[in-house]
Amino acid sequence: MSLFAADLKPILRLFLAERRGALLLGAALSAATVTAGIALLGLSGWFITATSLAGLSAAITFDVFAPSAGIRLLAIVRTAARYGERLATHDATLGVLAALRERLFRGFAEPGAARTLLHRPARLLFRLTADIDALDSLYLRILVPAAVAIGAALAASLALGLMHPVFGLCFGLFLAGAGLGLPLIAGRAARKHARRRAHGIEALRSRAIDLVAGQTDLLMAGRLAAQKQAIMTADRYAGRADDQLNRVETGLTFGFGLVSTLLLTASLLAVAALAESKVISAPVAALGLLVAFAAVEPFAALRRGALELGRTLLAARRIAPRLAAAKASEPLAVPLPGSAFSLADVSAFHENSAAPALENIELTLQQGERLAVIGSSGAGKSSLLALLSGELPARTGSIAAVTATLLTQRTELFEDSLRGNLCLAKPDAGEARLRDALAAAGLLADVEAMPRGLDTPLGEGGLGLSGGQSRRLALARLFLRDTPLWLLDEPTEGLDGTTARDVLCRLSDMAAARSLVIATHIRREAAIADRIAVIEGGRISEISRRGEAAFEKALDRLRPD
Repeated sequence: MSLFAADLKPILRLFLAERRGALLLGAALSAATVTAGIALLGLSGWFITATSLAGLSAAITFDVFAPSAGIRLLAIVRTAARYGERLATHDATLGVLAALRERLFRGFAEPGAARTLLHRPARLLFRLTADIDALDSLYLRILVPAAVAIGAALAASLALGLMHPVFGLCFGLFLAGAGLGLPLIAGRAARKHARRRAHGIEALRSRAIDLVAGQTDLLMAGRLAAQKQAIMTADRYAGRADDQLNRVETGLTFGFGLVSTLLLTASLLAVAALAESKVISAPVAALGLLVAFAAVEPFAALRRGALELGRTLLAARRIAPRLAAAKASEPLAVPLPGSAFSLADVSAFHENSAAPALENIELTLQQGERLAVIGSSGAGKSSLLALLSGELPARTGSIAAVTATLLTQRTELFEDSLRGNLCLAKPDAGEARLRDALAAAGLLADVEAMPRGLDTPLGEGGLGLSGGQSRRLALARLFLRDTPLWLLDEPTEGLDGTTARDVLCRLSDMAAARSLVIATHIRREAAIADRIAVIEGGRISEISRRGEAAFEKALDRLRPD
């Protein structure tokens, strides 16, 4: 239970911080709706019974106007409260979920989280959609119905207690115990199946996305049938969980029906006994029976919440860690004049990794100097660039660096216009500045040949451009970033020799007095450097300068053009 509270605590804190007034108003209106409904049913029963008895006896005088006005008032209050409750609760819930999505997105936009999600991008989609949607049950189907049901039990117990204290006490205890106990038992039974259903649906969606996005590769590899079978397996897994949840719901419905029947039967016998012994009148007996009947209804609303409890807790457990306020990363120290960066005994670790990504790094670079970092895959080249760009924090040692721009291996283009993709690097860039950057990247002629020029829309992932054009567009974005240090992670990987040499030539020309760090395993990229650093197992094992035999030896280790 304490673990559940720990998972829900940051969610509830966000709920109250965002829409405290609206949430409390919605709960109050929901309570008013139920209370008015109980009073309306009880008063109507009393009024009908009393009117009947007054009609049978000429000796009884009866004022029909006051009860009629009360019934009409309660009906109006119930209708207005129901309408207001729907508006308040749903508006508050949607507002909180919107804030939750924003907070979660900001958490996933942190450099460390973004790098982690790069390996499993479907996670972000599921957290922003399915898990957030699951949390609407927390307020609408769990917290508010539970609070209203308890309030209804207390109100009914008080009303029946005025007829007879023991009757009211027994009714309230049995209703609260059984009405809350059954959903808790059902929630516990359904929790495992709800989690399995959530995992099954997530697997189903993820595998379906893989089938659509990678159908060409799957077909070429002869794995199309296997992928379809994997989708069917996930669907069957989710279907079995659905079947178990339906069984739990059926059992809960039966349990509620049995408890309601027992409780109403006992209430009928109690009010009949009290009426027979002249403790209460027949109209009051009708009022008591209908109050007991109406008080049972709010507990039935907990049925849906009990089945959603497992899914809600799973969503809270997944989301809660990302809601904690991220520590603001300290800006990198400013290096000495004339220096681009300096690393002194620096070690760094990736998130959730016990092995260092970089260890005891000693490295400096002067302004305007070019450095190539070479090594096998996984040696730490990209980690070094992440360290210099501020994405990977240093665990030990000291680091000082000028402002840097990182060009990653993968060109990230978005379903937007060419202009929109360029303006990611410099939102306030004018037409002339954008065209200069495209010209420097060798893409201006291609863009001018397009019917809509800079306003040409691109498809998902930059669909509509060739691989070389996509890389040149990324290069143009780099040129728009006026920073003194450029970090290039295999900038010409995947390009043909002619295109690659042209890209490198343009890079070299545009770099001017800037410093360059190039992570590479291709000879042509390292050849433009002034120094080469060899990194092995997260450690720099050798540094050589142009003109030295070790420099040429390092170039010979690389893949030729």
